Amino acid sequence: MSKFWSISLFILIIVSIYGSIVPAPAALIKGGPISSADTAWMLTSTALVLLMTPGLSFFYGGMVSPKNVISTMLQSFICMGVISVLWVVVGFSLAFGDSIGGIIGNPFTFFLFRGVTGETHPALAPTIPLVLFAFFQLKFAIITPALITGSFAERVKFSSYLIFIVLFSLFIYAPLAHMTWHPDGILRKLGVLDFAGGTVVHMSAGFAALAGALFLGRRKSHLENEKHVPANIPFVLLGTGLLWFGWFGFNAGSAMGANALASLAFGTTNTASAAGAMAWIFFDGVMKRKPSALGACIGAVIGLVAITPAAGYVTIGQSIFFGTFASIVSNIFVSLKSKTSLDDTLDVFPCHGVGGIVGMLLTAVFAKDVGLIFGHFHTFKMHLLALVVVAIFTFGGSYLLYLIVDKIMPLRVAGEHEEEGLDVSQHGESVLQS
Repeated sequence: MSKFWSISLFILIIVSIYGSIVPAPAALIKGGPISSADTAWMLTSTALVLLMTPGLSFFYGGMVSPKNVISTMLQSFICMGVISVLWVVVGFSLAFGDSIGGIIGNPFTFFLFRGVTGETHPALAPTIPLVLFAFFQLKFAIITPALITGSFAERVKFSSYLIFIVLFSLFIYAPLAHMTWHPDGILRKLGVLDFAGGTVVHMSAGFAALAGALFLGRRKSHLENEKHVPANIPFVLLGTGLLWFGWFGFNAGSAMGANALASLAFGTTNTASAAGAMAWIFFDGVMKRKPSALGACIGAVIGLVAITPAAGYVTIGQSIFFGTFASIVSNIFVSLKSKTSLDDTLDVFPCHGVGGIVGMLLTAVFAKDVGLIFGHFHTFKMHLLALVVVAIFTFGGSYLLYLIVDKIMPLRVAGEHEEEGLDVSQHGESVLQS
């Protein structure tokens, strides 16, 4: 184990030394003048999106058992460190560098942020500094692998998890972001709409989570049908509040400026989340379950997930339908999952995966001027095609990565460590300590 940490530290030192001796690069391509208003809004949005990852750590941390709170929260938190460095070195270039076949970016276009300066970029950042665009996109790259962790919570080895998130970011997230958001990306050219990450973030995380739950297998407590009691519901409420707040940057920030489109996305985001929270509670009531704080929080997040791909393409009235419909569908899937042997600890696939799928398909139905209700079947057809492609790519690719990582270093903790809890066995810390 010490060998892993030695290698990790050595790589970080080499990267830091290299970064310190490389001269500051000039902009590769210069765009037009900088808009102060757009820049101010995007700085704010970037900070808001980053806040979502600590929010997610509280959201997930409150749901797991008391002996796994710290480990679960750290799995989200550590992404802010690992993915930030990886993004600067090569991740941004793979996602937004010069296109190679519309599938992946040239890793050397922006290697170590070469040419990523305070100048605008005509294609990627026409009114804001390219460096700001790069860091805004970084926050999406951070939260995506963090979302996956809820599926294999309480049983994954921390060091193996670090290897996985690096490989996932390089080989799953970056190509999908390029295909969907780069001007020359293949899915974007086909007409696939993803305003703020329904496909790139939530569907990819959802299918990777499903693959992870299947690969790592069931927890001992799940096999023995022990009742799961969340450690801290107030943590979940706090996490939901931070996610809801940060999501305004996630969606409204994806307008890339302080403009009417950002205002629309702001409104659809809030409304869909509100509808999702209410729909989950009301549906639980219809099914003779008590309305719960946990249910309200999950429903609110599903509303946010569902509206993400459509935030700037639909009306505020339509966003009510997004939140309501997606929340009910996910609620049904959570109930169906509970009747199977699948141990997706925090229901990542039924919530983020299914919520992302519903949002993606509804975007193709309701998108202004190009949706199915406007008589344009092409957009819906392309979204169906993209759904199949993304599902195969993210599920199959992630499962392969789990296999590879497991060969390098076992992914699952030993049985006695799982029994003891990951807080103590992996980190030597515990909220249960007196």
